[in-house]
Amino acid sequence: MNTEVLHPGEVSLAQWKSVYRGAAARLADHAWPVIEASAAAVTRILAKGEPVYGINTGFGKLASVRIGDEDLATLQRNIVLSHAAGTGEPSPVPVIRLMMALKLASLAQGASGVRVETVKLLEAMLTLGLTPVVPSQGSVGASGDLAPLSHMAATMIGVGEIDVGGVRKPALEALARAGLSPVELGPKEGLALLNGTQFSTANALAGLFEAEVLFQSALVTGALSTEAAKGSDTPFDPRIHQLRRHAGQIETAAALRALMASSDIRASHLKEDERVQDPYCLRCQPQVMGAALDVLRQAAFTLATEANGVSDNPLIFPEADEALSGGNFHAEPVAFAADMIALAVCEIGSIAERRIAMLVDPALSGLPAFLTPKPGLNSGFMIPQVTAAALVSENKQKAYPASVDSIPTSANQEDHVSMAAHGARRLLSMVENATAVIGIELLAAAQGCDFHAPLTSSAALEAVRGAVRSKVAHLSDDRHFHPDMEAANILVRTGAIIDAAAGVPLPGATT
Repeated sequence: MNTEVLHPGEVSLAQWKSVYRGAAARLADHAWPVIEASAAAVTRILAKGEPVYGINTGFGKLASVRIGDEDLATLQRNIVLSHAAGTGEPSPVPVIRLMMALKLASLAQGASGVRVETVKLLEAMLTLGLTPVVPSQGSVGASGDLAPLSHMAATMIGVGEIDVGGVRKPALEALARAGLSPVELGPKEGLALLNGTQFSTANALAGLFEAEVLFQSALVTGALSTEAAKGSDTPFDPRIHQLRRHAGQIETAAALRALMASSDIRASHLKEDERVQDPYCLRCQPQVMGAALDVLRQAAFTLATEANGVSDNPLIFPEADEALSGGNFHAEPVAFAADMIALAVCEIGSIAERRIAMLVDPALSGLPAFLTPKPGLNSGFMIPQVTAAALVSENKQKAYPASVDSIPTSANQEDHVSMAAHGARRLLSMVENATAVIGIELLAAAQGCDFHAPLTSSAALEAVRGAVRSKVAHLSDDRHFHPDMEAANILVRTGAIIDAAAGVPLPGATT
């Protein structure tokens, strides 16, 4: 297994993606003295005898309640147990592993006051594949992702459940079997573990990484659909896009040109084609997909910044022995980024569905009705297009911005919140819906190109069509369609059609 070495504040999106995909992670050696200095500063701050939020006071609306020295450890344990109040299905293991790595890198910046032994336990759990079972619902994305992170912190003190290789075990048992012991939390540590945006950020990053695969796959299927409909590549001429200046549009047009380069199908209708212009779903791909790419890149920039920041409160400044209360836990940047990703995913699926609808309509595509040689006796792609329409409509509902919502919590002490957590959490389901749409388009476009034989497309698109036909046969007569769709989904989800078109560089959001 690959191990990513995390240099706090300098971790790349490629490294976060690697952890999400299953790599182990550990802190760079230079982080440990910084962590130790931060914990020592908490000891000195406490020695002053002054009230410091979350260290020797209550939390939220109870911040004015002073806690005696004899109860400081109990205070930190209590906040973890009381705040572990999430609900819903367990979050996906890859997302929680990423959340743990994000928290690890945040604590290692020396602004959280957590001891080395506590951070080492979190690192060991991540390295050994001990993943806390974290309910997916319960965070409003301000004051940090309190409930989800509390479930993580609870396992570190031996409470709750841990996923070990897909099997849920009591936390104490899982730790013991791995040769680890639960930690007794010191001053500030409970609050530091559960205060932060790491749950929202992990979900948003997961959505971003999957959306990037979706985007590149949709470029490939969009080009293949253009070939199936005998569409023109003139709208992809670089001169058009240079005049508008949007980078995503320029790069998308270049990718579409490259995907269709040297196509016999395209050459067959360069002359004497009565059609003057293609429908928008073909002609405006650079404008729509390019805009989606630009939005994904902006979201990637925001999330890369957030992932390398510290969203704890209060923050410890060892050089001055100060603890400053602020609002870095407010996840508004993450909420905005998640909303942007949602919009991009929605539009990628939306324009793809329009291409499917165009292909099955003989008046628009010039192909047999519903892409079947015997329409009437066979229904062909009639209902897969309906399924695509249903999925796109569902994504439109999911794409409503989460960041415009807020509801006060903690007796109005926390009176404006970001709703970043569920804004980010919806992204994987939206990508799943859009992936199914792109899978249907992949099948429809390959079927459409089959009707143009013996003409062939470009080398890249023929390789893609070959990848499809290695899993799904041409549809001559109606058959059980669901297995075909599942096979196509896998080709899209795993990036197999991107790999098949490997000779063509496709623009990405995180590179």
